[in-house]
Formats: sequence, structure tokens, C-alpha cells
Amino acid sequence: MATILLIIIYLAFISLGLPDSLLGSAWPVMNQELQVPLSGAGMLSMIVTGGTILSSFLSGVWIRRFGTGMVTFVSVLMTAVALLGFSLAPSFLWLCIPAVPLGLGAGAVDAALNNFVALHYKVSHMNWLHCFWGLGAMSGPMIISVFLQEENGWRKGYRTIFGIQFALVLILFGTLFLWKKFENKDMVGGDEKPTGEKIRILKLPGAVLAWLAFFCYCGAELTAGLWGSSYLVKVKGISAGTAARWISLFYLGITLGRFLCGFLAVRFQNRSLVRLGLGVCLAGCLFLLLPLPAAVSMPGFVLFGLGCAPVFPGLLHETPARFGKETSQAMMGTQMAFGYIGSTLLPPLFGLAAQAGFIRLFPWFLLLLTGGIILSSEGVDVRTARRQ
Repeated sequence: MATILLIIIYLAFISLGLPDSLLGSAWPVMNQELQVPLSGAGMLSMIVTGGTILSSFLSGVWIRRFGTGMVTFVSVLMTAVALLGFSLAPSFLWLCIPAVPLGLGAGAVDAALNNFVALHYKVSHMNWLHCFWGLGAMSGPMIISVFLQEENGWRKGYRTIFGIQFALVLILFGTLFLWKKFENKDMVGGDEKPTGEKIRILKLPGAVLAWLAFFCYCGAELTAGLWGSSYLVKVKGISAGTAARWISLFYLGITLGRFLCGFLAVRFQNRSLVRLGLGVCLAGCLFLLLPLPAAVSMPGFVLFGLGCAPVFPGLLHETPARFGKETSQAMMGTQMAFGYIGSTLLPPLFGLAAQAGFIRLFPWFLLLLTGGIILSSEGVDVRTARRQ
């Protein structure tokens, strides 16, 4: 039973990644057909992110009431319906409507599955699952690119992804009984008394620092991917094509790093891998900071990507150990929410600095955020150790 559920979770993580990169890939065609400004994608992205943050905060309440399986089923169903809605939208205003369930579904299922894996499976699977998310994120643009040359091709691409998501919906519906048996057997959240009172997670030692770690990490990862190419072109003086290839290697470093960390987790403790990853991130920042030729400094992006690999899944998997199983779902949801807030606010913040002529501060910005992750993560370990 545990193996069947694990296979389903792997499939769900691929489906989580599929919609994440669709809008950016299809938007150059979509905005022309719908006759909206290029900046309209930013508004859609904000709507999706807002829904994701909201559902991440509420995921603990929903899961305690309905169970992980039901929340996952409904969330993936919402995502599938939203993708179908995108493919049928006659105008930009109609696109904004399915953007709401797309964000709500993504946030809830992300928090639900991450907590379920942290409670019931080894850290190796947490790394591999996030590697599979990367496969989904890479597959989305590849699938939709097949249709973009055709008339209404982006709509056909969205309907194809909808078909894949809906197939997972049917699988989840047919296996709901397995989730219930698994959760009843292991008493997920069983230590929590049914008092009806909300968990006061703000009073948990280290909770605020844990939120800060996720805020800084997600902001750093997205900032590196969004502004790295501009930094290489403007500061290092290389061509846009070469810069784009190095940024693709940054994402490749994250994906391959998580695949390798799944094996390393068999021999090394989770916290050791997180610290090692953060050390490699620091090395990547130094490569970018030092006044070295472009050919020498550009591998700093690969190092930063490899360093990022174990940090996010590692911190997620530490949640039950740090805060207890009875509060892990609430903490998981809020951690994910603060991560989304960081990825929403910090890259535009650096964008303002870049527009003002401070693009050279890019490595310092990454270094500052990496330092914030290290200090906050170590602070959580100190505070939770005192409590235990």
C-alpha cells in the first residue's frame, strides 16, 4: 500500500510541475491572439500566486478535516479544470477566472504532499520527488511547443496538459480508500486533540526563523533564475544566448543535484546535506563576486544551483522532527506560504535595484539571502534542540 501511494505521489509531483512553466512559454502567442499587453502575464501570475499563498496557509485546516487524499484529489481536479478554462478563455478577463483555482489547487496539494512524505517516507524520496517536479516543469514547455505553430495551438497545448492532469484525477479518485487506510493506520495528526482550537504555531520555538528561511530560499532561487542572465550580459559582457545557456545549467544543477542527494541521503544526515548545500551556495556567490574573467565566474551559477538542490526538500523533511508530528502540517503550509511570498516579492525588489543601475549588486543580493537562510536555519535547530 505504501509503495502504491508513493508511485501516485511521484506522478502528482510531475503534474505539479507541468502547469508552472506553461504561461511563460505560451504567453508570446496568447497575448497577441487575445490582444492584451505583454505585461498582462504579470497580473495572471499575481492571481495564481495569491491563491497559492492563501491555500498554503489554509492547508492544515483542510487536511485535518478531509484528509490528505481528499485534499490532493480536489486540488488536482481544480488544477485540471483551471487548465481547461485557460484553453477555452475568449478574453484576458476570462483568463483571470481560472487563474484563481489554478493557484488554490497548487498551494494545497504542494503543502499536503510535502507533509505526507515528510511524515511517512525517507528524505531520499523528498529529494527525488522535487527532482520529478523539475521534470514536470521542463516537460510543460516541451509539450506546448509542439502545438504553438498551429492555429489556436496554445489552446491545444493547454487541453493536452488538462488531459494528463485529468488522468491523474481519475487515479486519485480510484485510490482514495488507500489514503484513508494509510492515514488511519499511522494516525496522521492523531496526537492532536479535537478541541477545535487553532494550533498556535506562532508560539512554537523557531517558527518565525523557519518561515524566514523559506522566504529567503525561494526568493534567492527565483532571483538567480530571473536576473542571472541580465547580470551576465550587463556586467560580464557576454552574449544573451551564452547567458541563457548558463542559466539553464543553473536549473539543471538543481535537478541533477536533487537526484544525487536522494542517494547521498542514505549515508548522510539530512541536516548535514542542507549545510553542505548552503556551503556550496556560498562558493557559487564568491565565484560571481570575485573580479574574475567571465569564463571563470560563470560556473558560479552551476555551483549555486547544485547548492540549492538539497536545501528546499531538506528543510521540508525536517519539519516533523523540528516541530512535532502534531503540528507539522500547519507548519508545512505556513512554510510553503512564506516561500511563495519570498518568490513573489524579492525578485521584483531586486528588479527595482537593477533598473536603478545597481545590477552589479546581484551576487551580493544572493549572498545576503544565502546568509539569511544559514542564520535562520541554524537558529531553528538551536531553538528546537532547547525545547526537546
